[in-house]
Amino acid sequence: MATTMDQDAAGGPLKTADGTPLKRKLAQAMFVSRMRALGLVAPLLAFVLAAFILPVIIFMFRGIYDDTYASRMPNTPALLAEWDGVSEPTEEMYAALVKDLIHARETKEIGRVATRVNREFSGARSTFTRSARRAQRLEAPFKEALIGVNDRWADIQLWQGMKVAAQSLTPAFYAAALDHKYTGTGEIIAQDEERQIHVRLFLRTLEISFVVTLATLLLGYPIAYLLATLPLRTSNLLLILVLLPFWTSILVRTTAWIAMLQSQGVLNDMLVFIGIAPDDARWSMIYNKTGTLIAMTHILLPFMILPLYSVMKTIPPSYVRAAKSLGATNWTTFWRVYFPNTIPGIGAGALLVFILAIGYYITPALVGGENGQMISNFIDFHMRRSLNWSLAAALGGTLLIFVLFLYWLYDRIVGIDNMKLG
Repeated sequence: MATTMDQDAAGGPLKTADGTPLKRKLAQAMFVSRMRALGLVAPLLAFVLAAFILPVIIFMFRGIYDDTYASRMPNTPALLAEWDGVSEPTEEMYAALVKDLIHARETKEIGRVATRVNREFSGARSTFTRSARRAQRLEAPFKEALIGVNDRWADIQLWQGMKVAAQSLTPAFYAAALDHKYTGTGEIIAQDEERQIHVRLFLRTLEISFVVTLATLLLGYPIAYLLATLPLRTSNLLLILVLLPFWTSILVRTTAWIAMLQSQGVLNDMLVFIGIAPDDARWSMIYNKTGTLIAMTHILLPFMILPLYSVMKTIPPSYVRAAKSLGATNWTTFWRVYFPNTIPGIGAGALLVFILAIGYYITPALVGGENGQMISNFIDFHMRRSLNWSLAAALGGTLLIFVLFLYWLYDRIVGIDNMKLG
């Protein structure tokens, strides 16, 4: 039987039995294989896209987009966009505002509009709601009529706040997230010193995350070393103890620390018993930064131990024996031979713990008090209490950008290919 893959007499390409070029047939087979693989993972990809990626994108978009004013006040946004933000508002702008106040009151949206402007100019909410109740009875000239209702309408800063609020796409929330203010003239200026809280919170978040990462490394490294070097039966028992916290709710673990760290708690009683702390001046270890550090270190410790253990387990014991046979001391063997081989595990554990710590919420909320709060707690505050979702999105976006920057920095310095989780 004639072969189906011989070259033809003219030296043409190899062909299959049906006459199709072998190269094309191979490409078709590879395409079918890829489509089959894609079909298998398509449900997972759809779930991740719908439940994670799209919500994150939509939430991040809220940090630069807010149409609360523009969609409910149809007449003034165009005039405010043309206004230079410096000169006196015109009679036409006042007349358009009266129409918008009447419209917003009829549609029962005046409260949301007033809240949006109040974020740019304190006291605007009462001005809007009071003026809206009397807007239908106002007559031209509307400038004098509105100022007669409330003299704040003569304040140009209120109109500048309206100009900022009327912009659907605005950098105002990201500016606020960095303790700056976007003005009606298009400038970004620093907030008053007593209102600068977000940058300080970001710095505190970074400080807590760094200290927790360092503490878990110092505590987790010897534990991971024991897990990797002890006999199998003993190391398995120790590994169960490391994994045991994962079987307990994080809420239970955090509240347990409240009982441990409070002034009349177990730890203070122990310190008083052994004479380290006097009974009338017990240590304050809860509802402050100390409580946050202790509780977060305990909760995140397994996330440092497991990557270290998985890397240490792969280091051949012959490396250490060879170094000692060449005359190296125990310290030299550890520092020159063993430790460099554990760096991928250190990098993986440190990156994992730091990223988890930087976005931690429940533990600082329960044990942090005023000095132990992190930026995630303020994101929650704006999401659930102040309902300023755009500012919450801007704070979250800033945090996400910083985490991605750290990830990029880690990749440049260590190399993401060198990270080992097992």
